[in-house]
Order: sequence, then C-alpha cells, then structure tokens
Amino acid sequence: MHGEYKVPGGKLVVVDLEEREGRIHGFHLAGDFFLEPDDALDDIDAAVNGLPVESDVPTIAAAIRAALPEGAQLLGFTPESVATAIRRALVTAPGWADFEWEVVHDRPVSPRMNLALDEVLTTRVGAGLRKPTLRLWEWNESAVVIGSFQSLRNEVDPAGAAAHGFDVVRRISGGGAMLMAANSIVTYSLYVPASLVAGMTFADSYAFLDDWVLQALRSLGIDAVYQPLNDIAGPHGKIGGAAQKRLANGGVLHHATLSYDMDGQVLTEVLRIGREKLSDKGTVSAAKRVDPLRSQTGLPRDQVIDRFIQTFTTLYGATPGHITDEEYAEAEALVETKFATDAWLQRVP
Repeated sequence: MHGEYKVPGGKLVVVDLEEREGRIHGFHLAGDFFLEPDDALDDIDAAVNGLPVESDVPTIAAAIRAALPEGAQLLGFTPESVATAIRRALVTAPGWADFEWEVVHDRPVSPRMNLALDEVLTTRVGAGLRKPTLRLWEWNESAVVIGSFQSLRNEVDPAGAAAHGFDVVRRISGGGAMLMAANSIVTYSLYVPASLVAGMTFADSYAFLDDWVLQALRSLGIDAVYQPLNDIAGPHGKIGGAAQKRLANGGVLHHATLSYDMDGQVLTEVLRIGREKLSDKGTVSAAKRVDPLRSQTGLPRDQVIDRFIQTFTTLYGATPGHITDEEYAEAEALVETKFATDAWLQRVP
C-alpha cells in the first residue's frame, strides 16, 4: 500500500506498507522533508511496524513521538502528517491528480442563490453527477451570512443590517458570521468527493483543501499562513475563514471567504459581537479600515480572482466549466423552499 500527504505549507510525506494479520508490516517513510538525526528515520519505521491497521491518527502519531530520540528535529512534517499518510494508504485515498476538475466563475446571483448552489453542487458531486469543482462566487447584493448553528438574534443587529443594506441569510455549514459586502470580499467553494480527504482528521482537511489558495496568495506577495482550525492569515492579521459541510451521499462542501475591503465600523454596527471579536484579537479600533487583499497587493479584486483561478488550474489541471440550466433551476427551487424561508433563517433564533 502506498500513501502520500502534502503538508500544507510544508513537505511531501510518502509511506509504503503492507498489512499482515491485521497489523502494519514492512513500513517505510520517505519524502522531501528534513530530519535530524538521520537514524531517527529508522526509529519512526520501527514505531509504526506492528501497529494495528485500525489505529487512528492520534494513536499512530503518539507511537512515533514516543520513539523519537531526545532532541530530534522534524522540519516540514510532523508525526501527525506521517499518521495521515498512513491512514490514506490504508483506505487507498486518491489525491488531487486522480480527479478531473472544473473551475466555475459565472454570472452574479443573489446571496441566497449562492447558498443554494453550494448545496446543489455538493450533492451532485457526491452523487457522481458533476466533476469536482471550484466555484468563485459573484453576487448582486450585500449580505450577512451566518453559520448553520449560530443564533440569529445574538449575531445580527437587524436595524444595523437594514441601515447598511445587508440582507441576512443562513448557510448550511458551521462557523461564524461573515459580512459580505458586494465587491468587498472573495469567496470560493470547493465541491469534492469525501474520498479526497479520506484518512484525514477533520482539522487537517481544512488546511489540505486550502493549500492551493495559500500558494496563490504567496504568488501575489502575501506571506499567507493557515491558523487552525479554519483561518487564513497574513502578516497584518486574519484575511479570511473557511467552513465545511459533509453530506451523507459523500459530497463535501468546503468554502472560504477572504476580505478584500472591509469597513470595521460597519461590521460592529451590523454584527452584535463584532466589537468583542475584534477586541479579542488585539485590534485597537473596531472602526479601523481593514482591507488586507487590496492593501497588500494593490490589485483590483478581479485580478486577485484571476490569480486564484490560474493557480488552481496550473496545480490540478482544471478546465473551465459552467453551472447548467438544470442546476440553476434546482437552486432556485431550493431558495423558495429553504433559504428564503423564515423557518430556515430562524432555525436557531
């Protein structure tokens, strides 16, 4: 069995192993990482050999860590990344290159339509009716998008939202509220089969699915990093955040919103807890203008999006695609029956 795992922001971890009588046998670790002392590689191999094949990531990582000599230096990888590669080998998980990818950047639609399209396209990928897809959002209204499990009244000031022209909508993924002003953010969604992240912890899958966008940001001169669980950050603070929803049919939705240009004062007038959250992160003034992508790149928003598409296409051989008329119709119906209803918006009052 063979498994690979590219550590987000780090190195490639490669494992080869066999299964004998329910245990790992003939295990060998390789990769382009750095490891000192050299013979620590043998210690890692020995620690893994003999482990039950059902061992999870924490169990495997703990065995590796216990076997490492005092003072060992692992650069570009961790015991957890080795364990992830092992789990992926045991479940024969595919990699990015094993799929045909599409990139969609279509006409603007309403915030509710964008949310409905997320559910429709994730369902279709899970059912094998659509290729795995990256979609860049465009929308024609400003909105506050709250997480699936957030309390509406605790998160949003309705008077402030109305005064600043923000619709309020709820998405199917968890996480926090996002202030999505028209032309002031960059949002993308990945619709992938669950097999792509098989063998990974939930937390590791976040960084894995966003590694390409870190590469895109770095190509624009932004020293972007991933901060667990779900934040994308630069030298001047948080740029954006990601969220996921996994469907029973095997479809995985992973989407992220990155700030292009944001007014901190508007944020605190629309989101009830905006001031507290900013204060907790060490921001001196909640009214301070925050526009990390624009200020750090000096580029128009459409050029940032073009770089995202170019990077993803180059890395994974993606081809341009479009949302079909049937998919649009299905999303419109879902807006009427779900995303535009008070029952959905008020599901957590």
